[in-house]
Amino acid sequence: MSRRSVTVRVARWSAGHPWRAIGLWIVFVVACVVIGGALGTNKATDLDQAAREAGTAGRVAHAHGVTPPAVENVLITSRSGPLPKAEAHAAAAEVTAALRGIPQVTKVGAAIPSKDGAALMVPATMAGDPLTAKERVKPLLDRTADVQKRHPGLRVEQTGGASIGKDMSELIQKDLVRADGIGLPVTLLILIVAFGALIAAGVPVLLAITAIVGATGLTMLVSHLVPMYDTASSMTMLMGMAVGVDYSLFYLRREREERMRGRGHLDAIEIAAATSGHAVVVSGVAVIVAMAGLFLTGNVIFTSLATAAIVVVAVAMLGSVTVLPAVLGKLGPRVDRPRVPVLWRLTMTRENPRLWPALLRPAVRHPVITLVLAVAALLALAVPALDMNLRPTTTDQLPRAIPALRVYDRLVAAFPDQSTEHQIVVRTAPDQAPAARTALTDLAARVDGDRLFVARGPRPDLRSSADGRVQMLTLATPYGMNSSQARAAVAELRDDLVPATVGKVAGAGHWVGGDAAASVDFGDQMSDRMPLVVGFVLGLSFLMTAVMFRSVVVALTAIVVNLLSVGASFGALVLIFQHTWLEGPLGFRSTGAIVAWIPLFLFAVLFGLSMDYHVFLVSRIREAARSGMPTRRAVAEGIAGSAGTVTSAAVIMISVFAVFGALRLMDMKEMGVGLAVAVLIDAVVIRTVVLPALMVLLGRANWWPGPLSRKNAAPEHRTSRRMPVG
Repeated sequence: MSRRSVTVRVARWSAGHPWRAIGLWIVFVVACVVIGGALGTNKATDLDQAAREAGTAGRVAHAHGVTPPAVENVLITSRSGPLPKAEAHAAAAEVTAALRGIPQVTKVGAAIPSKDGAALMVPATMAGDPLTAKERVKPLLDRTADVQKRHPGLRVEQTGGASIGKDMSELIQKDLVRADGIGLPVTLLILIVAFGALIAAGVPVLLAITAIVGATGLTMLVSHLVPMYDTASSMTMLMGMAVGVDYSLFYLRREREERMRGRGHLDAIEIAAATSGHAVVVSGVAVIVAMAGLFLTGNVIFTSLATAAIVVVAVAMLGSVTVLPAVLGKLGPRVDRPRVPVLWRLTMTRENPRLWPALLRPAVRHPVITLVLAVAALLALAVPALDMNLRPTTTDQLPRAIPALRVYDRLVAAFPDQSTEHQIVVRTAPDQAPAARTALTDLAARVDGDRLFVARGPRPDLRSSADGRVQMLTLATPYGMNSSQARAAVAELRDDLVPATVGKVAGAGHWVGGDAAASVDFGDQMSDRMPLVVGFVLGLSFLMTAVMFRSVVVALTAIVVNLLSVGASFGALVLIFQHTWLEGPLGFRSTGAIVAWIPLFLFAVLFGLSMDYHVFLVSRIREAARSGMPTRRAVAEGIAGSAGTVTSAAVIMISVFAVFGALRLMDMKEMGVGLAVAVLIDAVVIRTVVLPALMVLLGRANWWPGPLSRKNAAPEHRTSRRMPVG
């Protein structure tokens, strides 16, 4: 008698000792929350996000205390008509006095009038580390608000990096709460339709919620090894709801299917563990492997989001194969209570549905024509991706629901000479410090009059560390950080100006940093690392699939169809966000570009999630083929028999991702819409058209070099203890 798999043994124990298994799961989740909450989250800073030379420049400057302090600006304008000068200056004096009286501020500058006289700006220099200024900016905002109350005829508003960062963090949290409020009821409604019973619908949602809670605590713990980017919590929620519900859905549907066939309760759980439970583990590992490829980027945005996704997928997978069998074992047939009239009868029918056999008929009967047309359509949709324009997130891509950003827009309108800064950082031995300062002064003189730089006058903006080892010169470009002019300025500094001046100082280390340089370096890093990430994901996905199905052909076709799905979804992403197709319905204004980190991140996520459906469907087809069915019939019955589960899972994922597409942060909007479109393409076109047509064409060759590929291979018989995968 064959040895039972790990998933079967765990399920059998959990179902036989439900209270112990449920208790252990609760202890695990609570422990994660308590330990994670006690340690807190180690958040990634701007320095963690910076790459290559710009990152080194920022870290050296920060370590030696020459990084410019955080500056907040209070803008005073009229609500209507010309600016009343006397009242505006009185308000500026009140702002100055209020801000000077708090420890978070070290200096308040004189009020600066705009060129047209329509605005006053009061700059306030903040105390402490500029990287954490947003955590200390609230007292400044409170005092600015107090002055505003005393001058209702004026706008007295504050903006700056710290206040924008604070408002953005609050917006993300509000949007997550809103996403929960929409996503949970929608998911529950879909599950009620899928199961026709309230308890059966509630179990996957409950498991997903506990997985998210536990994963959130674990992510806090892991953040002390991998700093977390601001949107990591969004990733935990997004992936937790999607895979947590899907994994439970696969398991529950198979357990119910076996009970309908007359199996005993525990036997049904065992078969579900051997088939869907095993597929859940393989799918979960596939997602984890795909996300692990993002660590090769070496960028904290990718590593933090990958870590959050890996943790929540691992926790959801663990819960699906441990506590879920325990819940089913304890509930027994009561899991199908209370039943929803009509829906219950529809979900419990034993007859094959008519819709899916009809949809599969072209692929099964005319595979060549169907495959050619489907692939041509997908490639046509993928073509716009060739014109994808990538750029890092800038202020024009951030939602104007952020109050400080609306003030920033008015500030830039009133003071249009605001510019992008370049930071040239030099580190030398103490005795070479005078030579470094002389070289930097020479550099400042050389750019004076250059059209790429802003003239700063006779005194360069030069800062020195207390020990004299590090100097930093700040230069400005009157262009946006992603403009061709700003990038040209970075190239001129790095290739010509810095080597000709600072480069001649003996033993000097020198780096060009700033926002424009960081944008250039980020793009170069992604270009260099992308082949590594893609190769890693494709290679390990191929090996996993080949080992699971014992077939090189299945592994190759999985790679090919998944690449088609990813390519088509990228094309749709470009059409929607770069070419403005859905600006109105989705509530955004296109910048003509895609957020730079989105495509590579989506590639890893989509490849992992695509393997989810692929493993599930091919497992059912293989199960049918092992029973002796010819390939054409195995494909038709395998896909038609699991279509209800796949459809429900896809609809749930699409609804979860679509909710994130409705969020206001452009990063989250592009990620949510990209994932929703990809799952739709994958579930509807790839799994019901391309995959069946391809497998029918290949016939027995699908399973090469396994025994099912041989013409005279006998069906593989299973014992009651060795269940099929699927």
